[in-house]
Amino acid sequence: MSIKVQILYQVICICQVYLSSNFGMILFLYTLLLFHHLHIKVANTLCRIMGNPNYPLFFKDGDVTIGGIFAIHRKETLPSFEFTQKPQPLSCSSVNLRDFRLAQTMIFAIEEINRSESLLPNISIGYMIYDTCGSRLSTMAATMGLMNGQEFGPGDRCNGQTPLHAIIGESETSATVILSRTTGPFKIPVISHSASCECLSNRKYYPSFFRTISSDYHMSRALASIVKHLGWSWVGAVNSDNDYGNNGMAIFLKTAQEEGICVEYSVKFYRTEPEKLKKVVDTIKKGTAKVIVAFVSFVEMGLLIDQLSIQNITGLQMIGVEPWITAKTYFTPNSFHAMGGSLGFAVKKNNIEGFAEYAIKPFWDTAFPCSGSKGNYSQYAVSCSRYEELLALKNYNEDVTEHRYSSNVYKAVYAVAHSLHSLLKCTEKEGCEKGLTIQTEQVVEALKKIHFAIKTGDHVWFDSTGSVVALYEVVNWQQDSDGSFQFKSVGYYDASLPTYQNLDLNIETIIWAGGQLEKPRSVCSESCPPGTRKAAQKGRPVCCFDCVPCAEGEISNKADSINCKQCPEEYWSNAEKNNCVLKAVEFLSFTEVMGIVLVFFSLFGVGLTMLVAILFYNKKETPIVKANNSELSFLLLFSLTLCFLCSLTFIGRPTEWSCMLRHTAFGVTFVLCISCVLGKTIVVLMAFKATLPGSNVMKWFGPAQQRLCVLALTLAQVLICVIWLTISPPFPYKNMKYYKEKIILECSLGSTVGFWAVLSYISFLALLCFILAFLARTLPDNFNEAKFITFSMLIFCAVWITFIPAYVSSPGKFTVAVEIFAILASSFGLLFCIFAPKCYIILLKPEQNTKQHLMGKTTPTSLALKPY
Repeated sequence: MSIKVQILYQVICICQVYLSSNFGMILFLYTLLLFHHLHIKVANTLCRIMGNPNYPLFFKDGDVTIGGIFAIHRKETLPSFEFTQKPQPLSCSSVNLRDFRLAQTMIFAIEEINRSESLLPNISIGYMIYDTCGSRLSTMAATMGLMNGQEFGPGDRCNGQTPLHAIIGESETSATVILSRTTGPFKIPVISHSASCECLSNRKYYPSFFRTISSDYHMSRALASIVKHLGWSWVGAVNSDNDYGNNGMAIFLKTAQEEGICVEYSVKFYRTEPEKLKKVVDTIKKGTAKVIVAFVSFVEMGLLIDQLSIQNITGLQMIGVEPWITAKTYFTPNSFHAMGGSLGFAVKKNNIEGFAEYAIKPFWDTAFPCSGSKGNYSQYAVSCSRYEELLALKNYNEDVTEHRYSSNVYKAVYAVAHSLHSLLKCTEKEGCEKGLTIQTEQVVEALKKIHFAIKTGDHVWFDSTGSVVALYEVVNWQQDSDGSFQFKSVGYYDASLPTYQNLDLNIETIIWAGGQLEKPRSVCSESCPPGTRKAAQKGRPVCCFDCVPCAEGEISNKADSINCKQCPEEYWSNAEKNNCVLKAVEFLSFTEVMGIVLVFFSLFGVGLTMLVAILFYNKKETPIVKANNSELSFLLLFSLTLCFLCSLTFIGRPTEWSCMLRHTAFGVTFVLCISCVLGKTIVVLMAFKATLPGSNVMKWFGPAQQRLCVLALTLAQVLICVIWLTISPPFPYKNMKYYKEKIILECSLGSTVGFWAVLSYISFLALLCFILAFLARTLPDNFNEAKFITFSMLIFCAVWITFIPAYVSSPGKFTVAVEIFAILASSFGLLFCIFAPKCYIILLKPEQNTKQHLMGKTTPTSLALKPY
């Protein structure tokens, strides 16, 4: 036992004494001792292979070695596990033509480099290519076979060094994840030609992974871009239930949401789950989406196409991805019935010069084991039975130019060669330094720095995630007039270009699903026309909506508006709700019926008043005209004429001057009118007071005093109006609050205090006049004018008391009409109540127009109504 172990045992004994209660500490120390013991044992053990060696399908020795892993066969048959004898090796069947061509491409590129005088001039590249049979189990076995090698000499030790410098493969993402995670700790570079999952861009988990295909991040965004570009907002989504499909679909769904694309359903299945596949097909049948985004791997897509064809599901526009969109295997008359018109993104097609000729003959003569040619028999090809199915393809070459991934494998081989070229310090004249030992981590670092061009014209370099720039070709499944099928290129997608410029699509050349020339529609809800807005349906995606008409005063002038816009303050929506138009301006005009009627009554009142004035002037010498101061009567008629005329100032378009005139004219003329009536009322009272013995009252309220009284009362109103006009005069105002759809052009009062001061003063005089007239109503005479003044004031007050609520509640031009009506009604009330009885006597009862009859007494001492 070594000194270290003895010391360790002593430490354990001490810990047992002092930490006897701490079982965990003791367990830890024993574990530490165990690992140390195993380390010493392994360091002295020779390497040997446990079980049967796993030989490569194609092999060649070289100064440096590149490994390859491809699913050259599709199906793997597991032996029976009875545990009574040693299990037989796994057997593979059903050739995967695509991956076989990829393996051929790898060998072709290596042979081409070996012949090159400029790239690795004196270095030969060998290869070991394994067949995984499409199985994850075989992928792991192939990975271990590549990393360990196959044979060990008697003195070989397990030194942790791998015999190869890089691995090219796998074709599918899930298998590539297994490969990369296994080789990652050993810093072995893995370059995949078709594993495009975005998950592999994580340098933390896959530090030595590279690929000559772009990440699915760009593929997923390209799918969303083409769906958006073609105006489809309602799609179904199907993906493979593996790393490739799940990661790619997750990015697509996120991008689709950002672009406003709704996904009706998102379903997935795996190749070994027929029940899930059936549910997927049922979901597609029940769905309303006419466009299906299929982020599906090669094998799963074949199963889906079979089911769609069996159930005769047609008319669906498929949008596909590179693993299957250019798979000629699936391009058959039977599948075209369901899949015709499919669109998708494929790797850019590059024909490798010389490969078609190499795949036909030189490959079979020099690289294929068991072909019978001298020198091509691999030492690992222990059984030629595993090559029998491949030999059947010896004379088949129709598909050679159709495989788009071949150029990716070609680039991958050249990427490894260029990195080795720089590490071996190769020059064209002196060649490479053969004595150098190349570590795999050095190859990883060299791959990060390479930048070269291949003979197809493409430039190759890797970004920070180990991927290349995304450049896709848009492919359309079409059938020619002669019945043949073709993958028609109808555009491209370049991720290096700015957004909205990276997709170039020639829509005129596309044949859509079902052989239609017109692009299919796939929407959950039809587009909302201008004048409406979209309202989301509860519990459904945002693409499912109802079209709700915009509210009054709001518009939407484009289709599919989310919100309606409010029109500016002086505008209103038209009938279609798609444009704002100027609001109709409303005011009481001379041309409308209401204005004409009011003008008629106003002028009728003026004419009637003038006729009364003419009549009174002609009969001015008669007792009934002279009674109660004829001068006040004529002044009253004049003021009534002004009252009728002032109503005209309220009609027509309000202006700054008309607004100031209408209210002040109304206030002054009515005060003048009421002042005259008040004067006449006071005259009646004074006249009867003068009949009392010793009364001298009439000399204090004679004609001069009456004129002065009217003037003083009127001047008070004039003063109120002047103050009103000086402080805050009325002005034209666009009232847009009462009616939303039109503008009421009216006169704002300016100062409401001024307006109500004018009305209050008129009301005060009218009330005073009413009280005095009411007191004089019982005076004895045959023509007691106080009764008629009382009645006229009663009408006047009733009209204006009714006016206040009507004025406040009337909308728009009716407010003005109510005010005019109040002016006319009160004016007509005064005219008829005061002057109609007199006109009746003058015209129809002239015999009563005598002093004796008016006084109602036969004695000469009666002075009930004394003319002045």
